[in-house]
Amino acid sequence: MTLTEERAKPHTVRRLTRPDPAGRTRGGQRFLLVGLTLASVYSLFPVWWLIVASTKDRTGLYQSNGLWFSGWHLWDNLHQLFTYEDGIFLRWTANSFLYAGVGSLGGTLLALATGYGLARFQFPGRNLVFACVVGSFLIPIALLTLPLYLLFSEIGLVDTPWAMLIPCLINPFSVYLAKVYTEATIPYELLEAARIDGAGELRIFFSIVLRMMTTGGATVFLLAFVNTWNAFFLPLTVLRGEENWTLNLGLYNWSGKRLESGVDLTSLVLTGALLSIVPMAIMMVAMRRYWRTGVTLGALK
Repeated sequence: MTLTEERAKPHTVRRLTRPDPAGRTRGGQRFLLVGLTLASVYSLFPVWWLIVASTKDRTGLYQSNGLWFSGWHLWDNLHQLFTYEDGIFLRWTANSFLYAGVGSLGGTLLALATGYGLARFQFPGRNLVFACVVGSFLIPIALLTLPLYLLFSEIGLVDTPWAMLIPCLINPFSVYLAKVYTEATIPYELLEAARIDGAGELRIFFSIVLRMMTTGGATVFLLAFVNTWNAFFLPLTVLRGEENWTLNLGLYNWSGKRLESGVDLTSLVLTGALLSIVPMAIMMVAMRRYWRTGVTLGALK
């Protein structure tokens, strides 16, 4: 083949193919969907087992499939739960609402006030105080339980509601969240305008700051409520009499009676555990608009 023929021969042009971004996006979405589905199944599986187990009697609980129903004895279990030991379960429920509700409400108010002070007031040692608040995250609450017990023993607060309420009033993480929300939602100009109009600091806090901190306060309250409702080691240490126990501590005591006295209360324990998650589910659904916006605001900050 001559040089002229070689030049006249048509050449094939190869095109470089680029990856399809839409295909990559669809693959990532499918992977994310599969991951979320597995996470949802993993999270809901214990709840499903608990619902199924609460509908069984003692025989069905041990001899039937644990993931499916075997008879319907939920109403009998509820009747036994509310009447066992003169309705002590209702007393434990009231105690849990007292500790989680009042303690979280008071702790939220103190956290908002402290966070507002750290965010909008200049005073000597402010950075040191905030560093101590953040550093206290490294101290687990279980490590403080024994010192709290010794302190409450000295002042006579052991086995009283105050032994649970006082620790609930102080939460460093809630203070940190309140400071972040204050910096994001409370402008200096608004506070200065209120001071020029003659408003005092207490009036500014209760009339302006708290109203603008509704989202942050709801988030702080919800996290504190769930944490106090699920508390176990602290009430186990500072509460002795059954009349002051929480739901978790009371159900734990019932679950141990099978080994101590041979009384099998497993059906009542499971039914009580199912009822114990109902208040938290209601709280999450009722306040989802606030805590979702609050968590997003904290992430952006």
